[in-house]
Amino acid sequence: MSTLFDPIHIGRIAAANRIVMAPLTRNRAGAHEVPTEMMAAYYAQRASAGLIVAEATQISAEGQGYIATPGVHTPEQVAGWSRVTDAVHAAGGKIVLQLWHVGRISHVSLLGGNAPVSSTSRAAVAKTFTHEGFVDVSVPRALRTDEMPRLVADYRQAARNAIEAGFDGIEVHAANGYLLDQFLRDSINDRTDAYGGSIANRCRVVVEIMQAVAEEIGADRCGIRLSPVTPFNDAGLDSDTQGLFNHLMQQLAPMKLAFMHVIEGSTGGPRDFAPLDYDALHAIYKKAHPQGTWLLNNGYDRAMAIETVGSGRADAIAFGKPFISNPDLVRRLREDAPLAVPDAATMFGGDAKGYLDYPTLDAAAS
Repeated sequence: MSTLFDPIHIGRIAAANRIVMAPLTRNRAGAHEVPTEMMAAYYAQRASAGLIVAEATQISAEGQGYIATPGVHTPEQVAGWSRVTDAVHAAGGKIVLQLWHVGRISHVSLLGGNAPVSSTSRAAVAKTFTHEGFVDVSVPRALRTDEMPRLVADYRQAARNAIEAGFDGIEVHAANGYLLDQFLRDSINDRTDAYGGSIANRCRVVVEIMQAVAEEIGADRCGIRLSPVTPFNDAGLDSDTQGLFNHLMQQLAPMKLAFMHVIEGSTGGPRDFAPLDYDALHAIYKKAHPQGTWLLNNGYDRAMAIETVGSGRADAIAFGKPFISNPDLVRRLREDAPLAVPDAATMFGGDAKGYLDYPTLDAAAS
């Protein structure tokens, strides 16, 4: 029986334990969305995680939805991320990059005056963070059918750029009401072309993207994040959530991706699983890819994580907010030590305060 603290191979990535740092947007990228030395120090502090999934990172200028979020589409951004991966590897850690396109969760002021793009031309009832503060998102335009190959190519290039920056792999962000989730759900996707209508059509772009990134860098360095029932960013439930995600899993599992990262319940909210049977998705994945890593996330504490891995319901557990305020979270979980609580006021944007100054157990004791 495996435990939370046992090593695991996540695809080709040899992880020292089954505690994963979830991707956490902190809005601390520098000018031109370039990762900074401060970010390198932040991730290196947390390198004891079996695997770090670095924060959501836009695959193109078009994909940006908030100020001070990093990109991976310019040489300067790739060079900035190289400093981060060097620091994490020097500290003995492993790190993958989450590839992100926000879709309609953006504002024209962040996009050179252009409208955001989506599966739809309907605006989300949501806000985003701009230089003027929190504002309503802009009305999007629906991507044309002839633009879809370019979108897939952007993900492919971003995956290549991530490897060139020294990442051990990538995670495609298909969750939380962002672009790929906007294609998956019929509560948002109102298209009538090959990317709308039926479940197979709505899954099409996600499947094409995962095929492209796996072909580019190897399936054993690729994962994907899904949030089947979260309402975040005005993402209403699909009319057939189980059917949608069963079909998607049936398409993705045979690709033998390194890991499947699934958010249970509402993002940052209650662990209310209705109307989805997560174990059914797990079974589909494992039947096609027994060696794949099933990674669960959302609201786990130490006891829940230990029990879930020990029972085989997951291979690893991702922790989000606890990693913000506990850079040595792995040690604290292993020793059942108290956890520090993150400061909400410094969570998004700012300087080193609330970013680099959370003490380890040893530092707190001294």
